[in-house]
Amino acid sequence: MDAVFRALADPTRRSLLDRLTDDNGQTLGELCRDLEVSRQAVSKHLNILEEANLVVTRWSGREKRHYLNPVPIQEISDRWISRFAADRVAAITALKNALEEDDE
Repeated sequence: MDAVFRALADPTRRSLLDRLTDDNGQTLGELCRDLEVSRQAVSKHLNILEEANLVVTRWSGREKRHYLNPVPIQEISDRWISRFAADRVAAITALKNALEEDDE
């Protein structure tokens, strides 16, 4: 999980993940479009994302396509976020039920 947090700490890598969220399966050239960093820098960022298992690659003919792997992010959510949200959801549900009882 440390590698995932390190990978997510960089704004360029988060931007690449956002691009893959919007359009999964892009080539390096497609991911470089409209970025203010070099192709080589994007390649290095993608390697870090791959090492953290946030991005997986597949060859399609001569093209190497990059795909978002949401599993590590879901694991972070399950471990660090979900348990804090459970109390809030329970409180909102209890409030909803109380308000509905008042309407009857």
